Amino acid sequence: MKHQGIPREENLTESIEFVLLDFADVPHLQWLLFGIFLVTYIVIVMSNGIIFLITKLDPALQTPMYFFLGNFSFLEICYVSVTLPRMLMNLWTQRRTISLVACATQMCCVLVLGATECLLLTVMAYDRYMAICNPLHYPLVINHKFCIQLVAGSWVSGIPVQIGQTFQIFSLPFCGSNLIDHFFCDILPILKLACGDTFVNEIMVYIVAVLIVMAPFLLILISYGKIISTILKLPSATSQAKAFSTCSSHLMVVVLFFGSGIITYLRPKTSHSAGTDKVLSLFYTIVTPIFNPLIYSLRNKEVIKALRRLLCK
Repeated sequence: MKHQGIPREENLTESIEFVLLDFADVPHLQWLLFGIFLVTYIVIVMSNGIIFLITKLDPALQTPMYFFLGNFSFLEICYVSVTLPRMLMNLWTQRRTISLVACATQMCCVLVLGATECLLLTVMAYDRYMAICNPLHYPLVINHKFCIQLVAGSWVSGIPVQIGQTFQIFSLPFCGSNLIDHFFCDILPILKLACGDTFVNEIMVYIVAVLIVMAPFLLILISYGKIISTILKLPSATSQAKAFSTCSSHLMVVVLFFGSGIITYLRPKTSHSAGTDKVLSLFYTIVTPIFNPLIYSLRNKEVIKALRRLLCK
């Protein structure tokens, strides 16, 4: 792991490259950070991969809830694979440069997958709402065909919006500093490097964040408001506990992901700082994917039984 220091600032019209600073401000911790993030990446891929595998193979988990969970685990693998391998390469080689095209591609993938996660979490909340609040209609409405349509819609809906937003941002002229004080190409750090007036672009970021992050979050809150109201009306404490257990895992993931995302993209511009942005980004790009399988496996008896059956084969 060769330390070459932080590359100097260059005019992007000449270099056509950015420099991802990630954690260059702590050079004595590079080996430690590399080890931590490597282990984290392996754990995320393996644990989410196991959840994905058992939801596809285990006969007891062939229900809409686990169909959505399997897709969510696959999404988490894709999401973390867009950012962590590049960061690991930077920590290993200390060559932090990234071409403009690669940076735009990474940002677009992060935005598309982030939008997919917002929508898929909303779909999962709708599934729980129908199961608890409308149990008689649930098998009729949430059938396999409709599940596929909901998942496909979650994956596809954000693509045109986020491609358009990426194109708009990278159409801006870049000059002066090419140093991105982040561990991946994110919208706000990139906008800081653009020349000229970026007011319209910043407004578009807020509008898209409201539509793709805030609106789904509000829908989830409304769904859970109705779910909790229905659960409290159940006659026995056992029924209430069982209903709460099917929702609590999903709600914990929602709070982790949406909480950090909303604070990152919807807080006032004056309160932004590179250090805070990195910590918040770690939550929705790394912490949520690593906690997702832990939350669902430790709090779900059916998943634990399926894991045991898989291990006994």
